[in-house]
Amino acid sequence: MNEGLVALQNRLQHEFRNPDLLSRALTHRSFSIDHNERLEFLGDSVLNLAVADLLFERLSTLPEGDLSRVRANLVKQETLHQLAVGLGLPEVIRLGEGEARSGGQRRPSILADALEALIGAVYLDAGFAAAQSLVHRLFQAVEINPEMQAIGKDPKTELQEWLQGRKMSLPLYRVVGTVGAAHKQTFDVECEIVELNLTERGIGGSRRAGEQAAAGAMLQTIKAKANT
Repeated sequence: MNEGLVALQNRLQHEFRNPDLLSRALTHRSFSIDHNERLEFLGDSVLNLAVADLLFERLSTLPEGDLSRVRANLVKQETLHQLAVGLGLPEVIRLGEGEARSGGQRRPSILADALEALIGAVYLDAGFAAAQSLVHRLFQAVEINPEMQAIGKDPKTELQEWLQGRKMSLPLYRVVGTVGAAHKQTFDVECEIVELNLTERGIGGSRRAGEQAAAGAMLQTIKAKANT
């Protein structure tokens, strides 16, 4: 393991029993077929649960809807990008030649995804408690307060709250296609609400952006049906 990865483990305060997980978490799809997207998928869920637990303890008086909005602001790309830069991920992320030339090591979506992949890697390496501790350390210096819920809802959060308010299951998101070279891909994402028999799609420059676009399209469909 090179010095950069050793130093990263020190910053994470986690020494990997399986170093391959660490390498994969830092590998973009433009670099290798053994990339970090599956770990990112896993880490996204672990992150959301760990942050929900953190907010449940810290903001004990907030109702569910407000907690969801605070969480959305903490796990959004901008926040994760800042945390990734603070960890020094731009110096250790592995990118293909074209992606590296186009400044991929500083691209917010790539770094935010890599941070989620790291959380997923820690979860697989040592279990939820270790991943939860990492998330709590990452957000230790982030100001968390009830006023954060006043910031406008993103489409995924708004859709989730609409469904929860009607006792429906959460939407399902699937990447149904990607277009373009590895360093300039767009993601075609489908959003499905099984109970309403509805599906909508959205396009974005990252999986996360595609999900937001698909959620926005679904909200438009729901609101249009409500007005007819």
